[in-house]
Amino acid sequence: MNPYQSLPSRSFWRSAVAEPEMLAIGEVWTPKFAIAPDDPVLTAGSCFARHLGPALLDEGMNWREVELPPPGLTEAERRARHYGAFSFRTGTIYTAATLRQWLAWALADDTGPGEVWREGDRFFDPYRPSVEPDGYASAEATLAARRSTLAAIRGAIAEAGCLIFTLGLTEAWRDRATGTVHPVCPGTVRGVFDPGRHAFHNFTVAEVHDDLCAAVALLRAANPRLNVLLTVSPVPLTATATGAHALTATTYSKSVLRAAAGQLAQEHDHVDYFPSYELITGFPFRGVFFAPNLRAVTPAGVAFVMRHFFDALERGPAGTRPTDPTATASDRRADAADGGDLYCDDAILDHYRAGQIPAAG
Repeated sequence: MNPYQSLPSRSFWRSAVAEPEMLAIGEVWTPKFAIAPDDPVLTAGSCFARHLGPALLDEGMNWREVELPPPGLTEAERRARHYGAFSFRTGTIYTAATLRQWLAWALADDTGPGEVWREGDRFFDPYRPSVEPDGYASAEATLAARRSTLAAIRGAIAEAGCLIFTLGLTEAWRDRATGTVHPVCPGTVRGVFDPGRHAFHNFTVAEVHDDLCAAVALLRAANPRLNVLLTVSPVPLTATATGAHALTATTYSKSVLRAAAGQLAQEHDHVDYFPSYELITGFPFRGVFFAPNLRAVTPAGVAFVMRHFFDALERGPAGTRPTDPTATASDRRADAADGGDLYCDDAILDHYRAGQIPAAG
């Protein structure tokens, strides 16, 4: 006997990936913890995360949008002012460092730096420059709006059962004057770029892991019952400031985020990882869920990801349902005849799918 003889079919590439039809590939995620329909769920993160809240609501789950739009806004106005995209009006949070920053301000009752950006007679928040596209009437109104968002974050975390955070980037711009991280490069959406003040930084696995650890510690200190579900956005980088090709820069960023999120999930029972990145970018899916620009995820792709999410929640966490160790696909052996596994030592592991034992010799 060896450990591979008792593994289920999903543990083997042939039966889990190669043999099923593309859309029939399943059980890619086994949740660590349950999310009940009435558990308050918060969402934040990169642009891909904006799909999660509406999908959760459509499934009858308790997604919390804690900053509601004022009455009378059109749907376009609500979208432009970032209502209904995430649980809070922080704008897009691309990096673990930015999540840590928002949580540190909210949970310490700290407004953050008092600097605001002025354009004409309107004022903008450097840490969420696109949330109010028309800006605010004064610097104080700008900071008061940020305080309102921070209070909303603080109150929601105290009551939440789960925070779903979608990591998007490793590239960011640090502010040497304040020691903070900007959500986007100053001088792009708003503000003025200062090369002496604004420094580019590309986070490493260790740095992302450290920021995630700190963010989770802040969350658990405020609410010891809170679980955290991490995922990585499948959306490629729009542009890279590294000087590298956009393809290799994207591969670096997504690999770092995936590694850091996976490591944290291995280290804590209250942290899990959901593979939205793999479900869209994995080569078995042949890129069919990307729009013609090869960047935007199509509605069909979003629906595919969410189907896997909800199907897994319905099956329940590991250990809560029986498994069938004899379930398997066809009993084909890997050998040199298929040409692909001739030089792969681990090809022999395919023989041990769900208890199958290879013939002698």
